[in-house]
Amino acid sequence: MRSNPLKSLLILFFFLSSCKTYYIPVESFKTQFKNVNPKTMQVTTTRGPLGGLYVYPANQIKYIECLDKEGNSYLLQNSPSIEIRFTDTNNKKTTFYFDGLFLSDTLIIGDRSRFIGAQKAISLNNIKLIEIQDGHKNFTDAKGK
Repeated sequence: MRSNPLKSLLILFFFLSSCKTYYIPVESFKTQFKNVNPKTMQVTTTRGPLGGLYVYPANQIKYIECLDKEGNSYLLQNSPSIEIRFTDTNNKKTTFYFDGLFLSDTLIIGDRSRFIGAQKAISLNNIKLIEIQDGHKNFTDAKGK
């Protein structure tokens, strides 16, 4: 049986284009999160890929100001599937769900998993690169939207 090269190419193109990575300069991140803290978080219910419900506090940022790889401004709509990756000065990477992030002084606090609900804190002062992308995980609001 022969594989259809065009079909394979289209699948590869979709895969590569669907996980587009954007960047947030550290100063822009600080500005966008200056008023996001535990008091401003609101309880949100999300349905996970396997149908389970997850209840967690979420920041209320609607659009994320970021840059594409050419440095052009881009507004990325926030959703439960948006992931953010921080690289520190020692090249250690930490990934969180964007909607679960908040700042406490110079600490970034967020959820690394919706399933176990464990929070982690990292120092904003040691961050050299912030990348953000839609992980395309099938998270929807509790009403199925």
